Amino acid sequence: MKRTRLFLLIALLAVCGTIEFTSCSSNKENVNELSNITKIADQVWTFSQSHPDGFTLDVRTMTEPTEGISVSYAATQGSHSRDQLDKVVRHALEHDGYVGGWYNSNDGLYYFDSSRVFPEDSLRSALRFGKDNLQYSAFILSTYTDIPIEGKVAEIVERGNICFGTTGDYRPLSFLEPSTGEYWGFGIEMAQSIADYLDVKVSFAPTSWPTLTADVMAEPQKFDLAIGGITITDARREIMDMSEGYLGNGKTILCRTEDATRFQSLADIDKPEVRVMVNPGGLNEKFANENLTHATIIVHPKNEEIPSLVAEGQADIMITEITEAPYYVQTDSRLAAPLLNSPFTHGEIGVLMQKGQEDLLQMVNNLIEKKKADGSLRQLHEKYGLVYSY
Repeated sequence: MKRTRLFLLIALLAVCGTIEFTSCSSNKENVNELSNITKIADQVWTFSQSHPDGFTLDVRTMTEPTEGISVSYAATQGSHSRDQLDKVVRHALEHDGYVGGWYNSNDGLYYFDSSRVFPEDSLRSALRFGKDNLQYSAFILSTYTDIPIEGKVAEIVERGNICFGTTGDYRPLSFLEPSTGEYWGFGIEMAQSIADYLDVKVSFAPTSWPTLTADVMAEPQKFDLAIGGITITDARREIMDMSEGYLGNGKTILCRTEDATRFQSLADIDKPEVRVMVNPGGLNEKFANENLTHATIIVHPKNEEIPSLVAEGQADIMITEITEAPYYVQTDSRLAAPLLNSPFTHGEIGVLMQKGQEDLLQMVNNLIEKKKADGSLRQLHEKYGLVYSY
């Protein structure tokens, strides 16, 4: 009996010792954890001082991700200054490991959030997460694009489709192939790249040069934005929005090969006996009416038919663009573009859309800049035999 009691006493002391040891060990781990959080928070604070315009930081490695979609958690929203940074870091370490921060010049405070970074092909999930966490926007890291949780881009992503208006009569930028009913061209591939960037499907709606402005501004909208051979002009930008340019452009002519030496200037063309054919409602007709006051102007309804009509002798000149002329010279030996390297005007082609869709405009502009920077825009120019001017 005494031996049993002694055994029980020893066991009890051992248990108590273990509990005390475990408690001490746990307290030590807590102290170490708090010390580590404070150390990381100090590093984030130091980093923030040299990045006032904003950043997303992986606090596990202290590196900035260059791709992904950063969205903040509601749990840490409104946290600011150094004394509130520890709780943000703790939340980040317990969740996804990212902290976002920026300097607010209005109140002179640095704000911090625990963030989640989604893959860039998961914009729909990122926007839904942002909505659930009461956020204003999601931020695409690779293009520095803020996407509002409630906006035009979010509407497109939620529906899963982006619709482009296009004329389908402008080789090699936008052409509707009669035999297949499919669109092809430089502009069509640009449209597809925008859809791919948003991870949505792409569709196309017909428009025309005479009705382009009305179609873009229609309510309800006929399409989200327009693409093809649309030149950026001040007149268009006054009433609509246009993206930055992604293709250099300028007015030139197509004529029959045997007349190439005959037409070397506007003065050579602006004569009563010269028949100049243009499509209606666009900048080609406007240019002809303003600069060819003596030539005979013929308006033909279908732009894609004019090169053949010139080749067949039903007109002498087609007013066109340096983006369009090379295609017809390469595919029809009867045609020449003698002034291709000295266009009458210089401009750029861009994407056209309604005003009031600033998030969509910013997204398109940032994607164009990304494609210029990574070389993919140049590659697309080369594919279609177009001159790269950026």
